[in-house]
Amino acid sequence: MPVLYIVATPIGNLRDITLRALDVLGAVDLIAAEDTRTTRKLLTAHGISKRLISCNAHTERRTAEPIVRALGEGRDVAYTSDAGTPGLSDPGRVLVGIVRGAGFDVVPIPGVSAYTTLLSVAGHRGKAVLFEGFLSPKGGRRKRRLRELCALQIAFVLFESPFRVLKLLGDLADVSPERRVFIGREMTKLHEEYLDGTASELLTILGERPVQKGEFTVLVEAEKNG
Repeated sequence: MPVLYIVATPIGNLRDITLRALDVLGAVDLIAAEDTRTTRKLLTAHGISKRLISCNAHTERRTAEPIVRALGEGRDVAYTSDAGTPGLSDPGRVLVGIVRGAGFDVVPIPGVSAYTTLLSVAGHRGKAVLFEGFLSPKGGRRKRRLRELCALQIAFVLFESPFRVLKLLGDLADVSPERRVFIGREMTKLHEEYLDGTASELLTILGERPVQKGEFTVLVEAEKNG
């Protein structure tokens, strides 16, 4: 029975990939990728040559058709997003639903995600953590959702771009100024950095830099009781 493999890939360091993922990528008949250039770079680094097709957030539903057709012809397919685990604020969910609906198996090949990478070094103080991912780029919606998340009284993890991270921290400082915030930037890469403090403290640190670089993963701890 042909299979669609959902393959986690490195978030930075190209060596952060499992042996099983390399085996699968080397064995499948076709690889669908969020960005074929990014995936080809990864494959080349590990000596793998495969046919690639693009399957991104804008084309996912349309691209599912040739993928289902390939599976129907008995060919195994792998899917990779640009970095990390597909389906976590990355494309993949729509494709998985369509493939399962067509009666084919979908098998995860687990590995790196920015979410778990950050939590592993954050010294998180509780048990429950909500994964939210990217908030709306619109200021009003972003701040409204932050209020909703803070009202839940559990920790939550956000993704943010370098273009909006200061706005995010400014909103957090307004909504819940006492909460601990832990940030990972450029994780697993040459210039990876981790920052710990309140939103206001981190806003001051980052605000002194002429530009923000890299993708940001942000843990917002639950408010202390008492």
